[in-house]
Amino acid sequence: MSDHHRVHLARAARPAYDALEAFSTTVGALAADAGIDARLRELALIHASQLNGCAYCVRVHSDRAAKAGVTLDVVAQIPVWRESSVFTERECAALELTESYVFIHEEGVSDDVYDRVGGILSEEEYVALSWLLVSINAFNRIAIAGRYPVPERRAAPPVT
Repeated sequence: MSDHHRVHLARAARPAYDALEAFSTTVGALAADAGIDARLRELALIHASQLNGCAYCVRVHSDRAAKAGVTLDVVAQIPVWRESSVFTERECAALELTESYVFIHEEGVSDDVYDRVGGILSEEEYVALSWLLVSINAFNRIAIAGRYPVPERRAAPPVT
């Protein structure tokens, strides 16, 4: 099957995709209620998308991060967050938890990560961030499987 004839899951089974979008909306509200701000949320979602190799979601969440005031420099530092000093302790905890959720098949969320992140984030924040990561991993798989295109931009995205 070529890319030109690839099934677009969101269109082919709209009720399932609508349910995932509703889940994402619920998870977003849960995160906001837990005090996960837009910057922290988008950093984690970008990092998950980078690690999963989802260019489409990296683009979507980089745009959202820019609207939340995250600079290009900060976005560029996400892959090297351990060596960078542009992230807060909470953001580092979120990025570390993100890696555990992306690579969940390796050892789950290890006790070390759970204890370290749990010592920084509240239980409510940990739960909300975990649900955000479950959601983005699902969206990444849909976009990657469908090979959603990410064309070059001719101009910078509008910031509103």
